[in-house]
Amino acid sequence: MVQNERKKEQNRINEVVDVIGSKIAGMTGKKEEVKKGIVDLRKNFWEDVTVNLDEMDDVYETQASIKQQAELLSERERRHGQMNRELKTLFRLQDSPYFGRIDFQEEGEQKTESLYIGIGSLMDAHNEEFLIYDWRAPISSMYYDYAPGPAKFDSIEGEIKGEMKLKRQFIIRHGQIDGMFDTGLTIGDTLLQAMLGGRASSHMKSIVATIQKEQNQIIRNETDRYLIVQGAAGSGKTSAALQRVAFLLYRYRKTLRSDNMLLFSPNPLFSSFISTVLPELGEENVLQTTFKDFIEERIGHDLQLENPFDQTESCLTMEESEEYLLRTESIRFKASIAYKQLIDRWLERLKYEGMIFRDIVFRDETIVSGNAIQRFFYSLPREQSVLNRMEDVRDWLLRRIAVFVKKERKKDWVLEEGELLDKSDYAEVFQKLQQERRFSEETFDDYDREEQMLRKIVMNRRIKPLRRRIKQFEFVNSQKVYSEIFYHDHDEEHVPEHWKAICRATRMRFEEGDCPWEDAVPYLYLKERLQGRKGNQEIRHLIIDEAQDYSPVQLAYLQAAFPRSRMTILGDLNQAIYAQSFAEETMLSENLYNREEVKKLTLLRSYRSTREIMDFARHLVSGGDQIEPFERSGKLPEWIDIRDGRKEAVILDKIASFKTAGFETFALIGKTMKECRKIYEQLKNKIKVRLVTQATYQFDKGFIIIPAYLAKGIEFDAAIINDASASNFHRENERTIFYTACTRAMHELIMLSSGEATRFLRDVPKDKYVKMTGD
Repeated sequence: MVQNERKKEQNRINEVVDVIGSKIAGMTGKKEEVKKGIVDLRKNFWEDVTVNLDEMDDVYETQASIKQQAELLSERERRHGQMNRELKTLFRLQDSPYFGRIDFQEEGEQKTESLYIGIGSLMDAHNEEFLIYDWRAPISSMYYDYAPGPAKFDSIEGEIKGEMKLKRQFIIRHGQIDGMFDTGLTIGDTLLQAMLGGRASSHMKSIVATIQKEQNQIIRNETDRYLIVQGAAGSGKTSAALQRVAFLLYRYRKTLRSDNMLLFSPNPLFSSFISTVLPELGEENVLQTTFKDFIEERIGHDLQLENPFDQTESCLTMEESEEYLLRTESIRFKASIAYKQLIDRWLERLKYEGMIFRDIVFRDETIVSGNAIQRFFYSLPREQSVLNRMEDVRDWLLRRIAVFVKKERKKDWVLEEGELLDKSDYAEVFQKLQQERRFSEETFDDYDREEQMLRKIVMNRRIKPLRRRIKQFEFVNSQKVYSEIFYHDHDEEHVPEHWKAICRATRMRFEEGDCPWEDAVPYLYLKERLQGRKGNQEIRHLIIDEAQDYSPVQLAYLQAAFPRSRMTILGDLNQAIYAQSFAEETMLSENLYNREEVKKLTLLRSYRSTREIMDFARHLVSGGDQIEPFERSGKLPEWIDIRDGRKEAVILDKIASFKTAGFETFALIGKTMKECRKIYEQLKNKIKVRLVTQATYQFDKGFIIIPAYLAKGIEFDAAIINDASASNFHRENERTIFYTACTRAMHELIMLSSGEATRFLRDVPKDKYVKMTGD
């Protein structure tokens, strides 16, 4: 009976593959026709456009003709792009048409319908019946959420109830069944073993065939504005979030585009690692950036900005000292809600005093002084908001500029610069003179009119940047206004113990034009509150990965920067690495959101690492006993105590054994970049190895050396912890760094130390790892 079932299923696959082949052939031909049409349109674009600029009516007709031709070309190009995407999906379906089947009998119906589920939909040859349902379709949700028995799904008509008679999973490669399983509620471990037991890749894989019920809750959530996912290392939270993006693009395809979604990844390397997931599902990649790049772009050239990696490196390499304690206290306080409240109180105070403005200067001449702007600002009614007063100041300054321009353009320097204008500028002046003559009965002295026009052109060009800066409220000296916070006394209940020392250190850096990373977002928050920078209305959904490294202040800033946006917030408190992560709360805390708008989900099952690696790692962190390792066996982690300068030899020996085992990605993970550079210099002439830095944008196979804070979210077949000794990992806040490093390994984990190992191993039962010597 099993053989007969398998044969019937294979026959169906063969029929489906034939239909796919026919559709590929038909669409390829149509695509070529569309492509030829695009080429012809481009080639003959100007021949098909009526160009006549003699009269104004002719100009309008010409513009309309160009617009019509451009829209036709744009529509053809869109159609060609859509065909490309459809063809890519068909080719993927041809190799593996589907991965699941459910037999469903709707209430009140006699017939049981067999539904096959894959990465995309497919109709039969007559486009009448579905041969494959897209995994994102409402009816497909039953495959992930129910075992055989009562089941239901939401449709346009409402809730549809019935009974699931069968749930079957397939592994299909090259159009042939490699595995077939009838299963219960969860996607069976046999299928998961087949999908997860392979080698690590240089790119994250799609998980649509193995989505678990708890992951499906993340993917299909449509109701909550803020969806928080606390997930153990390797629990698939990032994968689920990317499938969620694909689901939302499918579900709201008429109103949501990929460029309406923005993903904040921890670093460029991670962006490379996840870059193929959405294209594999037939969707365009959403916009991606790092929080560092986002903040850097908004600060512009105001200040020299420290980045979070340098801040982390600085804290991790500092010795225990007063300077270290002061810096970490400063970072934690400036990440907290208490500091945001301090800034809000400062903004309130600025309504009455303390606003600082820049002089408005043109060609070394002060048009309006900063003091004069301040007097005007505080002369405005106090009941007006700061932003409304700023707008009044802006308009007042633009009027002052207009008066100044009229006087200034009469000066000799303006005409001197006018004589140096391009021929095109003179041609523009001549054309304007001709138009004035044509539409006016007045007579003009051409020489005088030409001079006036040339003076206007020169003056408008020279004054334009100043006008633009005024319109952007750059007359506010935000840098000085922010740094003034550290020159004033504040309520001692609301500031940390060493606040005065923190103030001195911050003032010193700001006076040098340097902005510590912990001050970047608070500074921008204050600046944009003063200048009223409008939030981005285009971004409708933010996906924030590694959210345990974002602070309450950063959340407040993101909410203001993207006022229309929903957020999917992913992280793991046990993988907190940056100093600000140890503040009172992070973005994973539901206390920071309106209760009615937030939902928190927890993923406890870890799929990345073998049971042995996860059984070891979960003893390192608080709450680790709740983490559920996936049942995939491998070697016990090894702690190797290395003596007498044998470290290089041990590393080379291990890399050789990894290659013999068929591993393709392996990493030597250091605590800091300083540590990584040192070992890289020792190894680079003995083995092919690549050092990953914050500037590395591509994740490739092979042997790499990488600091733990850049390895977040990435996985390797095997990982070696470069220095797991007690002298290297000793601070309690380095526990999560050590845990993060250990959980990068899929199949093998090696820890090296010289002498005593980190005290974190004392919390791990001795039977969870093997102690060896590197003699």
